[in-house]
Parts: sequence; C-alpha cells; structure tokens
Amino acid sequence: MGMLVNGEWRTDWYAPDEAGRFVRPPTRFRDRVSAQREGRFPLDPCRYHLYVSYACPWASRALLMHALKGLKDVVGVTVVDPRMGPDGWSFEGFPGSDMDRLNGARHLRELYLRADPHYTGRVTVPILWDIRERTIVNNESRELMRMFDTEFDAFALHPVTLWPEGLRERVDGVINALYEPVNNGVYKAGFAKTQEAYEQACRELFAALEGWERVLARQRYVCGDVLTEADLCFYTTLVRFDLIYYAHFKCNLARIQDFPNLWNYLLDLYQTPGFAQTTNLEHIKVHYYWSQDAVNPTRIVPLGPSVDLSVPHDRDRLGPRRLAPSPNIG
Repeated sequence: MGMLVNGEWRTDWYAPDEAGRFVRPPTRFRDRVSAQREGRFPLDPCRYHLYVSYACPWASRALLMHALKGLKDVVGVTVVDPRMGPDGWSFEGFPGSDMDRLNGARHLRELYLRADPHYTGRVTVPILWDIRERTIVNNESRELMRMFDTEFDAFALHPVTLWPEGLRERVDGVINALYEPVNNGVYKAGFAKTQEAYEQACRELFAALEGWERVLARQRYVCGDVLTEADLCFYTTLVRFDLIYYAHFKCNLARIQDFPNLWNYLLDLYQTPGFAQTTNLEHIKVHYYWSQDAVNPTRIVPLGPSVDLSVPHDRDRLGPRRLAPSPNIG
C-alpha cells in the first residue's frame, strides 16, 4: 500500500486499531477552487487537472461528476495504472490508463512531494492538480464532487446539478449515512484483522443495505425522484460489490443481485449516460486482486464472476429518469 513519512516513502500497510478494525486516515489537501475567484485557487479554464483511478471508488466519484457535468474540455484527466505495487499508484501504461504527460512523473507520490516535500500520509486518488502553481488543490473525493458540481458551472457542457436546492440538506445527510456502514464498511470488513472486527463491519454493512433496499422500493433514487451526489456515492460501492467485495472482502451474506431494488437501481444508474463510460470493470478487478496482497497474497486475478449490467431494469415504474437543472446556468 505504501505511504510517505516526512517526504520518505515507506511500504507500510494500513495499521488497524487495538481491536483489529480498519481505520481510514483523513485526507490532507483541502483547498477549493472558487468560481467567485476568491482565495488561492480562482476558477480559470484549463488551469486544473484531475488524477484518478478507474479502480478506486473514491476517485470514481469525482470522475463521474466530471463526466455528468461535461467538464472534459476544461479539466483534463489522467488515469493511473490499476496495479498498485510497492511504489504505490504509478503511471506504467496498463491498457486504459495514461502516462503522466503533464508532469512526467513515474509514481503518483512524486506529485505529493512537489506539493509538499515533507508530506506525511497516504498517496491517494483523486487529486485535483493546479497546473499554474504545480501543487495539489484537493484530494478529498466528496469535496471534489461538490466543486465540480457548483464551482465549474460556467464551463460545464451539461446544465445540470446533483446538489439541487431544496434537497441539499437531505443529500448531505444521505452521503453521511452511506459513508460509514457502506462506502467505508466494505473496507472495514475486508481489512479487518480480527474476527470480531470483521463480523461487526459485515453485519452493519448488510443492515444498511437492507434499509436502502426498502427505501428504493418506493422511490427511484436515494433522495427521491432526482439523481443527486448521494447516488454517485452509492453507485461506486454497488458496482464493485458482486465483482469484488462479495468474495475478496468476504462481504458474502448476499450479493447485490439478491436485493431486487438495489440490483435494478444499480442497473438504472449504470445505464444512465456518463456512468458506464467512467466504469472500467477490468481495472477494478485487476486493482483489488493484484494490488491488495495483504488480502490476496498470490495476486491471482480470478476469471469470474461475470456481471452483466446491461440487462433491462424496472426503475421506470417509479418515475422518469431525472437530473435537476443547474440554478447557475440560464
């Protein structure tokens, strides 16, 4: 997994707490781009660049928002190699990934060191890079989603918002509710170091999934009748579940396919323009099985399962597919 300590690279795995539970370290770069041109990072076209991994659910949130807003001509994107070895995320030319043509880095940690030569912490994606100042603006996926949704409207090709007025408090509340038991919960199960820690995380995860199964029986999206940021946060976990988390992370009390509403909801999202285009199932499978040798020491990538996300769904019975218009675009 690896991390930097005062600018020096170490190949340390995540350290559990005293009960063997996985603890996710906080992200460290938390500045923001301002459409009002306030502060260090004003909104300018082509000034910022997004580094992501198709494999990482956190990076995929930001990439998906980038696609849904239509920001490809304003914020460039570089995709790292899904195989994360002893040197961390790298640019090695795996099919579907990129070399770092912007900065010429071989490993992602080089960008962290350019931003802070004495950086201590994990080297993660996504990162929003400032081309002008050659530094990292932000590496927190939730904040990058919000920035792309609100601060980049002037350059968005698609006049939509996923944080609509009247639903903002609810969207934020659902994102919070999803995070610990579901988005982070699969990792707490998969990276647990004790039986008790694993069982607690796994049971909390499935209790949450059963709750959302009931919610999605009566509405098309998690916050009601319109697609929001909360759906993006749920999607990036659900689309990896049957393929990865069920076996690799031992989250095997049930598949998403065994929840009729969750499964059809996942199909609905995947078949919404922008979702499939930013979902690379090969990168996802290779990353988890090849990179996480503490969980899969042989690094053997399994041939299955086969998950067909193109089959018809039943979500139209709950209302039409809907994205809210952006309030900032006339």
